[in-house]
Amino acid sequence: DDGSSIVQRLEALYGRTVVVADRTMVESDAEQIYEPALEGNVAMLVVGDPVCATTHTDILLRAKQHGCQVRVIHNASIMGAAGSCGLQLYNFGQTISIPFYEPQWKPTSFCPKILYNTQGNMHTLCLLDIKVKEPDLHAMMKGRTNVFLPPRFMTINQACQQLIEAKQLLLLQQQQQQQQNENEEIDLVGYDPATTLCVGLARLGQKSQQIVAGTMEELLHVDFGKPLHSLIICGGELHDIELQVLQEYTLPNSKFRLVQNH
Repeated sequence: DDGSSIVQRLEALYGRTVVVADRTMVESDAEQIYEPALEGNVAMLVVGDPVCATTHTDILLRAKQHGCQVRVIHNASIMGAAGSCGLQLYNFGQTISIPFYEPQWKPTSFCPKILYNTQGNMHTLCLLDIKVKEPDLHAMMKGRTNVFLPPRFMTINQACQQLIEAKQLLLLQQQQQQQQNENEEIDLVGYDPATTLCVGLARLGQKSQQIVAGTMEELLHVDFGKPLHSLIICGGELHDIELQVLQEYTLPNSKFRLVQNH
């Protein structure tokens, strides 16, 4: 279904006008959402749990400050559904977001959070980038500001590749500093692509959901199919129950499985 047909079906179901709230409206023109609530009921429908995103919490606060009554109706979210793979939710640390790398922009700011989690024997849930209504810079240069690139959804494979690249970038920086200061090499990321267990989650909650566990390097070559994807980097030692459940999802010849059998 395209976007217009989905809107029409929702309007027929609810008997109300449905407005597609894109990133610009939600982040820059949020008053279009909460100001009408002073005169009637307005519902903001989001994917996932509504209070897991800072942007949504900001709208909630601004609506209350504007004099609106606000009620939150919770929804299923990857934050809870991630436990489907068998990893226990109370063993998770900080959640991180992995953005698409660009030729001149390759941030590594999420790596210290992974390191912090790993040092505390905690798992890291990685939320993967989504690009929707991304401006076409070439069209903008020609004066066409309403042209957008096709939607992009980061795959688990891309996330693993970028995590490997992020480690290489930080190691290079460390080597350059060592040449100047002769410091000892230290772990800057908290994971080893060749040995660290990761879990790829695709389309959780759907009939076609896919859960695969293996090392980061092994997941590079797994076909996870259509979006949406998420990734978990396992931290340190796993609980016996976690290990038992993960065995079902671990690749047959995974290095992780071989280690566990010894």
